[in-house]
Amino acid sequence: MLNIGDPAPDFTLPNQDGEPRSLADFRGSTVVLYFYPKDMTSGCTKEACDLRDAFAAKRIPNDVVVFGVSADSPASHRKFIAKERIPFDLLSDEDRSVIRAYGAWVEKSMYGRKYMGIDRSTFVIGLDGKIAAVYRKVKVPGHVDAVLAALG
Repeated sequence: MLNIGDPAPDFTLPNQDGEPRSLADFRGSTVVLYFYPKDMTSGCTKEACDLRDAFAAKRIPNDVVVFGVSADSPASHRKFIAKERIPFDLLSDEDRSVIRAYGAWVEKSMYGRKYMGIDRSTFVIGLDGKIAAVYRKVKVPGHVDAVLAALG
């Protein structure tokens, strides 16, 4: 499990256009890295739109980089971005290697059935590349406000 103060695991993942995005390229910037289960589902759409609206209202500082990560394909991300007007990159982790590195691949349970899935979680990564805030088992209502508070 990653904790506050731990170095953030580096990664390179394709964005919605297939362009590689590496965490190392954003050292010196604050990064909000959030993991979500699936494009165009109700909770994931609400979370992305809350972040979109915070951008539009200028509540997220211009120097903060936001990445959403799921196991969906770049093509799925492109459709999601176009439909919801999302102003930040969505990264595709189809082999779930980064999802696992951040501890977001967990056992879940629904109606008594156990399965593996993505734990909705968010990491704020500081200018030094270390974890500055961790949110696990995120409930979407109010989450953006908690992240904004961590950004200062």
